Amino acid sequence: MIKWYIIKATFLALLMVQMLTMVSLYLRHNNFFSTDTLTKNPSKVHILIVSSWRSGSSFLGQVFSQHPDVFYLMEPVWHLWMNMKRSNAKVLQMAARDLIRSVFQCDMSVYDAYLPEKPKASDLFMWHVSRALCSPPVCDLFERTQIIKEDDCKTLCKRSQFNKVAEACHTYSHIALKEVRLFDLKSIYPLVHDSSLNLKIIHLVRDPRAVFRSRHESSGILSIDTDIILNGYGKTDEEVEYKAMKEICNSYVNIYKDATNSSLNVFKNCYMLVRYEDLVRDPLEKVKEMYRFAQLDFPPNFEEWIYAITHGKDFGKNGMAFKTTSRNALNVSQAWRNSLSFQAVSKVQDNCKEAMSVFGYKPVKSDRVQKLMSMDLLLPMESNNGSLKT
Repeated sequence: MIKWYIIKATFLALLMVQMLTMVSLYLRHNNFFSTDTLTKNPSKVHILIVSSWRSGSSFLGQVFSQHPDVFYLMEPVWHLWMNMKRSNAKVLQMAARDLIRSVFQCDMSVYDAYLPEKPKASDLFMWHVSRALCSPPVCDLFERTQIIKEDDCKTLCKRSQFNKVAEACHTYSHIALKEVRLFDLKSIYPLVHDSSLNLKIIHLVRDPRAVFRSRHESSGILSIDTDIILNGYGKTDEEVEYKAMKEICNSYVNIYKDATNSSLNVFKNCYMLVRYEDLVRDPLEKVKEMYRFAQLDFPPNFEEWIYAITHGKDFGKNGMAFKTTSRNALNVSQAWRNSLSFQAVSKVQDNCKEAMSVFGYKPVKSDRVQKLMSMDLLLPMESNNGSLKT
């Protein structure tokens, strides 16, 4: 009798193990959970490129978008802002964080409130700058290892199904999002503490005088964003662009201070500061440094592409606000010195004093010095997290 009970108990135990194994396999197969969310050291890397309008972020986004291991989307929060035009930037920060978290988790249902009833992948903002949306499984006309031109993608892949976006997202080891609508890092603390996200933050800043010049040339395109930044007070204000620059410069400083606050220790090992000017002076080395930070290999065909995209003849033209073209990036970064009046430069410097000091941008005190191109206005940085060299 005892022997029978032992056999029966053993049989039931084996049956239970088998059932649990089958349930586990079923759940994994149907993506109910994954190893990314079950461990404190997820295999996926989540890259958040934080910057501001006209700071060179579209170029930096392409550096990650064209990498064959990266699923990239440009400015997912654009959809939120364009549907909440009567709100202001501060109010929208938490909603922006939740949208970013959902996209990092490949949950594209977060777009349901912003896209048409039967959306296509091309309904996403600037979808064609994402190589991942121009290659399998979203679009089968290109290879995933190709460097894909924006115009080719827009022409050939515009009918791709939206449900393929999430499918593609799940197949990449790295997910990168570029966002210009985050004004501090406090709102994304939960993302840093989320054990399902291996978060890497790349903070791109640029000389405020160069940003002002570029914003001035694209003011019409950026008018809605400017109005949201200024809480609706920018439409009739003659000083609107200078006030917008003050908010942008303050956000540069706030993000940097949040990230490097040693007492908080929240962003240790997951924050990297990049100045646009350093990037265009030595693009190859800077890209390699960012890839190492983001745990990415450097593809063998990228050296030639990076050289081509930073040494072209295009100096940037009006109407090119969201288009990455082959241009002489170093010359573009200094174009403000000859195109802005000294009066305008002085106003920007007054509104951005702290940012210029923190990030090593020397102010100019005369029109002569402004146009003296042999004078370097960029101070060297000690490290990506750190302070200026003295």
